[in-house]
Amino acid sequence: MSADRPHILVVGGGYVGMYTALELQKKAKKARITVVDPQPHMTYQPFLPEAAAGNLEPRHVVAPLRKTLRHAHIITGYVDSVDHSRKTAHITPVVGNSYELTYDHIILAPGSVSRTLPIPGLKEHAVGFKTIGEAIYLRNQVLGELDAADSTDDPELRKAATTFTFVGGGYAGIEALAELEDMVRDAVKYYETLSQSDIRFVLVEASQRILPEVGPEMGAYTVQRLLDRGIDIRLNTFLQSCEDGIVKLSDGDEFPSRTIVWTAGVKAHPMLANTDLPLDERGRVTCLPTLQVVDPDGKVIEGAWSAGDCAAVPDLSSETPGATCSPSAQHAVRQAKRLGANLGILLNGGQPEDYRHKHVGSVASLGLYKGVAQVYGIKTKGFAAWFMHRSYHLSRVPTFNRKVRVLADWTLALFLRREVVALGQLHDPRASFELFATPTPAAKPTATPAPPAGGKAGDAEPAKPAEAAKPAEAVKPAEPAEAADKAPEKAPVAR
Repeated sequence: MSADRPHILVVGGGYVGMYTALELQKKAKKARITVVDPQPHMTYQPFLPEAAAGNLEPRHVVAPLRKTLRHAHIITGYVDSVDHSRKTAHITPVVGNSYELTYDHIILAPGSVSRTLPIPGLKEHAVGFKTIGEAIYLRNQVLGELDAADSTDDPELRKAATTFTFVGGGYAGIEALAELEDMVRDAVKYYETLSQSDIRFVLVEASQRILPEVGPEMGAYTVQRLLDRGIDIRLNTFLQSCEDGIVKLSDGDEFPSRTIVWTAGVKAHPMLANTDLPLDERGRVTCLPTLQVVDPDGKVIEGAWSAGDCAAVPDLSSETPGATCSPSAQHAVRQAKRLGANLGILLNGGQPEDYRHKHVGSVASLGLYKGVAQVYGIKTKGFAAWFMHRSYHLSRVPTFNRKVRVLADWTLALFLRREVVALGQLHDPRASFELFATPTPAAKPTATPAPPAGGKAGDAEPAKPAEAAKPAEAVKPAEPAEAADKAPEKAPVAR
């Protein structure tokens, strides 16, 4: 480490990690910047529902870190733990042995993960909705179930395949449900044995309303619009079990569903528990408004910074004592820019400034040409809200390259129908190769064949099939598929 060129370690390549590194490239040009994330890209999560529904190309909603952060070193791997007393982080790359990395300043921005509950069958049968991989998987899962329903005459299987259950009525759940319901209604037109009446979408929400961010009036409007579309909404209801694909709810109802999407909230990344930095009761790093980490006594911990979903940052614009900034992209992006600027100011001998931002409102898409919004107290719905949603997020998606590609996708969608085809083989691409690469044993004859017609006692007998096959059986071919099945799996590491 050098005082002339301090080393800054950024844990996480999401909103906070990428935008902070971008700011540091401008405000701390002499610093060495290292970004560690298990994925080589940053995902713009507000566009995941449109990527899942086929309105956007999935590659256009992610920003490659190496291309975006040209002056930073990108490590594709995990930060397992941090010992800030020694200013050392333990790194596990996706390939190779783990090692320790020293730093001068650390920015903790691993973000959040899905908050799950110990519900029977949830781990085995549900899927989250926070990553581009989950969005692609869900699209293929939904369309694949339509293919399965159209290809069978089993009424129970058809019912389970055409029932789609979403748990959680926040942004992620409502937007994902609305966009995919739109896509399914379009897709059903191409299936001979399926009709619109066969399709069932179910929303399960534990509270008494959905989309609390847009206010009770817009939340009630959203419920009514979804009901008009035939969506089954269960408020004040909990998911009790989903074992064997049977959804059981707290209101006593149960039904088969082969697609279960869990979007019931998030929590701070569990990796933070493997650090020696102070956390609040929700597992978030405690921070000052300057985004510096602070201990319970109010003392700044030198060289430690944090922001975003994993940080408890005081909300200076709120009138509620002790309020912290909400876990939203709106705060994360602005906090990241303030953090990068503050660290640059500190390295140049100045004093960091407080982060202050009043939440301007929220926008949500309810499918193509439908939406709700509440911005600066102004309530909007329908096409205007949908257009506002797209315009706002287009302005916020990182890099000019991404903006152009997203705009091009939307423009083409005005003239061309979206593609509704499942590419489920993406999730197990080697299955067919392994199937046909496995050698098939030679069939043995059940009886010795009779000698050829006209043969005499002294004539030589023809070779028996079993004996003829012996040379080929002398060398047993390798069976890589079976060997792979027996290989021990690598233990998972904390992300």
